Amino acid sequence: MTGQEKEFVSRINENIGIAHKVANVYVDDIDDRDDIFQEMMFQLWKGYGSFDGRSKFSTWMYRVCLNTALTFRRKSKNRKTIPLSPVHEETTTQPDREKQETINYLYKAIGTLSAVNKAIILLYLEDLSYDEIASITGLSKANVGVRLVRIKKDLEEKITNTIKSMDNVNI
Repeated sequence: MTGQEKEFVSRINENIGIAHKVANVYVDDIDDRDDIFQEMMFQLWKGYGSFDGRSKFSTWMYRVCLNTALTFRRKSKNRKTIPLSPVHEETTTQPDREKQETINYLYKAIGTLSAVNKAIILLYLEDLSYDEIASITGLSKANVGVRLVRIKKDLEEKITNTIKSMDNVNI
């Protein structure tokens, strides 16, 4: 392996969660998630030579992964899929059930947002600054701030309504 390949693999491994999170937010089907993840890795490698270090690597990686996810979704709307046996990595630690349910509610609620709003909230949840989010999404810093206020309110309402409806079913 060349020096550039080793550096690429090291940086990807340090930030691999980015690709997984983007894939989980933009794609529901496990097989499609595997496909989009592979496409993200390909696009990251293909574009790695153009990474010039003006932004953090993670910021650049988010931009590539988000653009790949959006392109993948546009292409997949016109394609038929044949279900395959699910093949995926399992984590070795299991979060407690209640925490996992909350995370699932959050992902479902995020899944209902527009593509741009999904990207914004995903980047926000990764503790990126408004400037970094604006740079990745191409929006102004002020627009990011306004959208985040609206997104948070929308997600809070969706999650609250989901939990309330679940409580009514269990009564």
